[in-house]
Amino acid sequence: MLAHQGSYGEYGGAYIPPVLEKQLQQLADFFDSETQKADFNAEFIQLLKNYVGRPSALFHAKNLSAHVGSKIYLKREDLNHTGSHKINNCIGQILLAKRMGAQEIIAETGAGQHGVAAATAAALLNIPCKVFMGAIDVERQALNVRRMRLLGAEVIPTELGSKTLKDAVDAALGYYIENPTSFYLLGSHVGPHPYPKMVGYFQSVIGQEARQQILEFEGRLPDSIFASVGGGSNAIGLFSGFLEDTDVTIHGAEGGGDGTYPNTAATLSFGKPTVFQGTRSYCLVDDHGEPIPSKSIAAGLDYPGISPQHAYLKDTNRAHYYPVTDQEAIDAYKLLSRLEGITTAIESAHAVALAIKLLKDKNELAIVNVSGRGDKDVEREM
Repeated sequence: MLAHQGSYGEYGGAYIPPVLEKQLQQLADFFDSETQKADFNAEFIQLLKNYVGRPSALFHAKNLSAHVGSKIYLKREDLNHTGSHKINNCIGQILLAKRMGAQEIIAETGAGQHGVAAATAAALLNIPCKVFMGAIDVERQALNVRRMRLLGAEVIPTELGSKTLKDAVDAALGYYIENPTSFYLLGSHVGPHPYPKMVGYFQSVIGQEARQQILEFEGRLPDSIFASVGGGSNAIGLFSGFLEDTDVTIHGAEGGGDGTYPNTAATLSFGKPTVFQGTRSYCLVDDHGEPIPSKSIAAGLDYPGISPQHAYLKDTNRAHYYPVTDQEAIDAYKLLSRLEGITTAIESAHAVALAIKLLKDKNELAIVNVSGRGDKDVEREM
């Protein structure tokens, strides 16, 4: 157990079986070493620019701004290759995997965006890829399942538990324990050290760009920033660019489900600190402290755990987290489509919904992270 490593206050660490200790320590050391090398970072930046299409646009949503009564910019991660922020992390980790001589990539996915990005990166660097996905998510995100298979990945549905993202992570971790020479390309800001550190590093490009862009457009920093929070990777990507700017208020939108406990995925709003899937953070638990299934219309937010750094930001009041109900997200999903011609992922619509609620007639300057596009959700009944 490497519980002392990768800490954010009392959160983080690596609570793992002995069979994985050597592998994750090697990964942590390799990550620290490679990210100090100019050639690694140059290759990463080159692929972000010429393959992913970065920098992603910061778009002044004039119609939404007029509707809300505040000046709102959208950070357009939906414009990335594969349609979400997930590709940033996948490109970074796949470069590490290639340099480590990995013969197989494994990944988990909920909404399918990380699975598509992992399959894409694996195809780019010619490494076989297995993607674990809850059986329910396989059904509700069928388009992304087809995309993963087209890209050459093997999609492995799991019937464990609630058959959603938590169970996909369990299945992937189980496979990793049995096959420790595989490279586990974890998609969110969760899990044992060094994964939160790695994912945060590779996603920090979002916040770096957004900060530079808003200063260029407005000559000042925003009053507030917003992002949806499931595991927490797109949010920490944006937040990281503004953590030291205490005048910038930080807001995270969690999957609120129907607005009642336990029919929710709002971990930071209703959960308690515990050890879950290799790290110490907040988790939705029952009266005995055991994890319970989460419930959200958004597969990418439908997870009972949370990033250890988000847990720390909550406890220190640097960031504020709110549950956003399924219906509020659906309303925002439809509104943004009609006002701006941008159909965002239902996950990102939670952040849009929270911004609409908190910015109403405030005349503030804000950035909302649109973490993914909504093609995958169009055919759903909403």
